[in-house]
Amino acid sequence: MKKNASFLLGMVYLVALGALLIAFIELWYLLIIPGLVGAYLLAGRKKERTDRFFIAFAIAGMLLVFFVALPVANMLRYSTPETIGRTFADGAAVSSIVLSMGAAFYAVLLSLLLGIPLAYVLARRDFAGKGLIEAVVDIPVVVPHTVAGIALLMVLGRGSILGSTINFVDAMPGIVAAMIFVSAPFIVNYLREGFEAVDPRMEFVARGLGASGFDAFRTVTLPISIRSIFMGAVMGWARAISEFGAVVIIAYYPMIAPTYIYAAFNSGGLATSRPVASLLLLICIGVFVALRLLSGRWKRYARD
Repeated sequence: MKKNASFLLGMVYLVALGALLIAFIELWYLLIIPGLVGAYLLAGRKKERTDRFFIAFAIAGMLLVFFVALPVANMLRYSTPETIGRTFADGAAVSSIVLSMGAAFYAVLLSLLLGIPLAYVLARRDFAGKGLIEAVVDIPVVVPHTVAGIALLMVLGRGSILGSTINFVDAMPGIVAAMIFVSAPFIVNYLREGFEAVDPRMEFVARGLGASGFDAFRTVTLPISIRSIFMGAVMGWARAISEFGAVVIIAYYPMIAPTYIYAAFNSGGLATSRPVASLLLLICIGVFVALRLLSGRWKRYARD
């Protein structure tokens, strides 16, 4: 049964590879994705029983993988040295990408500074209104991004109290504020889950040995939950750098990369916007993969 199921699973992925090759001959390198997944599934079933249930779920899952991978791979097909060189020659495009990455970094940094205390309180204490606070933190996930931009503009606009002190409209602070608004839920939730995974008794032991509350947090909780903090920062950065709707409402200028790509598409269509979009996609994937690999070094430590 096990050999037959493994053989059937292998045949399924061979058929999928063939179909993909016929339908998307220009995307031949995309065959690496189902090939690697198929090899992984076949190798990983040596110690477990492979049945029809698993095969059906694997096929259904690969459909979603194909749906996500196809447009990304098609975009990367246009990331040739020639198009990348032309994009780098466009000073406005490069400036928009640098601005996006810098603003996302500041947004994540501020979110961590404020999100770590909040996540720790939510992870360690039960109090009246805790559910309401958690719901408020998650609101940006369900709010349409243009609505979020209008809401921020009403609070941070030039006629508001904060807007009269700091200029948020068409300025760097407005970009960072919009990115914080949309990325904070991901960061706080990752941090809270990381803190909840740390046994409170370890902190009690540290406190019993004379450590203060902050010292117990710094020397016990923080090192153990560092991978969750790092992953929260990665996901927050990814969410921040991809934001468009909220940013374009409060700060159309200076243009971040998504705004620049949108303006290029409106003025010149795909021919104008595609090179910049391809370069941004390459940079984002490269940074994201590098950070994910780096976070994997903490996986064994966090599990132990």
